[in-house]
Amino acid sequence: MNFRNMTIEGMCTTTERQQFDRKSARIEATGLATHLIAFANADGGLLAIGIEDNGIITGIDDYTKNINEIFRAPFDFCKPSIQVTTEIVDCIDSLGKPNHLLLIFVEQSSELHTNHRDEAFLRVGDKSKKLSFDERLQQLYSKGARYYENEPVADSDISDINMELVKEYCEKIGYRKSPEEYIRKNKTFMISHGGKEEMSGAAILLFGKDPQNFFPRARVRFIRYEGTEAKVGTKMNVIKDRIFVGRILDVTHDAIEFVRSQIKEHTYLGDDGRFVTDSEYPEFVWKELIVNAVAHRDYSIKGTDIQIKMFDDHLTVESPGTLPGTVRLNNMRQVHFSRNPKIAELLHEYEYVREFGEGIDRMYDEMKDAGLPAPEYKVEAFMLCATIRNGENVGENVGENVGENVGEKLSNRENIIISMMENNSTVTIAELAEKIGVTTRTIERNIKELKRKGYIARSGSDTKGSWLIRQKYR
Repeated sequence: MNFRNMTIEGMCTTTERQQFDRKSARIEATGLATHLIAFANADGGLLAIGIEDNGIITGIDDYTKNINEIFRAPFDFCKPSIQVTTEIVDCIDSLGKPNHLLLIFVEQSSELHTNHRDEAFLRVGDKSKKLSFDERLQQLYSKGARYYENEPVADSDISDINMELVKEYCEKIGYRKSPEEYIRKNKTFMISHGGKEEMSGAAILLFGKDPQNFFPRARVRFIRYEGTEAKVGTKMNVIKDRIFVGRILDVTHDAIEFVRSQIKEHTYLGDDGRFVTDSEYPEFVWKELIVNAVAHRDYSIKGTDIQIKMFDDHLTVESPGTLPGTVRLNNMRQVHFSRNPKIAELLHEYEYVREFGEGIDRMYDEMKDAGLPAPEYKVEAFMLCATIRNGENVGENVGENVGENVGEKLSNRENIIISMMENNSTVTIAELAEKIGVTTRTIERNIKELKRKGYIARSGSDTKGSWLIRQKYR
């Protein structure tokens, strides 16, 4: 039954259901807000005010003061306000007298609504169910086919779209009609809203002439720190700070290429007597962190951007938004959900997203194959933080996440130091630092750790002595 076409008789006789409820005009506005919120957080619905739960019509005419309070409920007791339309219809009440009903039509919402006590509800069958914290987060991102990227962007129109970019994409996917036809006819890129045509968020982010005009923080910021932690004030240790803007494809490409230039390469003597060069982090892994952040960030969060933070011993990518849908920290290798399907699809076409759903699991495998700690994920204040480590100070930083006896394992840098000492037993700390590309203080910390683990020892003085590689290493 279409709740918008229900007759008064139908409102009285049908059972209350997912998209329909009836309430007495005596209901308090705060109580009614619960049902408004539940409908908005689910599929929308109709509230018929003036009909008792048992279907008897008592009308609204004798409850003018309370009805005035009810009219304010979507605004005064719902956060954010809920979009409703109202209609007063004629009826005959149970006493046979002319009366009226108040019909409140609640729209399905793309936002999570709460009451003045910060409680969220969801319509489930004929009940308004109070959501737990986890259910509340899940609802925020799992409302059927509604995605924030499909929402219209205020004050935008087709003139904000770069048709050359659309043409390029159409050629790539084999679309034979015009670029403008693609925008108008496909994927809800253009939306009729408030009597005018506006572009969706996905259209602006993927093909906009100036996406940051509408989404100022839809960008990637790279910050390089000296050392292993961020410091502020007089001890601030930022040594590089770059911001990448433009459409999604440009931001992704530019951020990846810049990070590539910052990833260190380690060279060491292999078992066959030849020098081998390894990257500080497996390329697939650090690229996947960046691509995932761009593809799956919550673009409705406008107060911050994606941040790539690089330290001496780890790299962290922070993306606005918590884990989407039913994805949780304990199931993210098995459960997959795309918060922005259109953005993910375009990145897939340009081969930044290889195979949907394989990325997280492959990251864990590649880090393991490289002898590095597993990726670490955590959610802090609606930011998803993903961290990978290059092995330095691994015992102090990740402990049990890496496995047994982690303090006795060698990092990539420690392996390089030992290989260079084997090649040249009198190599100095300054020479090690220069060839590896780190500070002398970092090398000193590495050497101290190698001594503690029992891999190396020093014979003679600091200036005229030499390095001894213990049998344990061999």
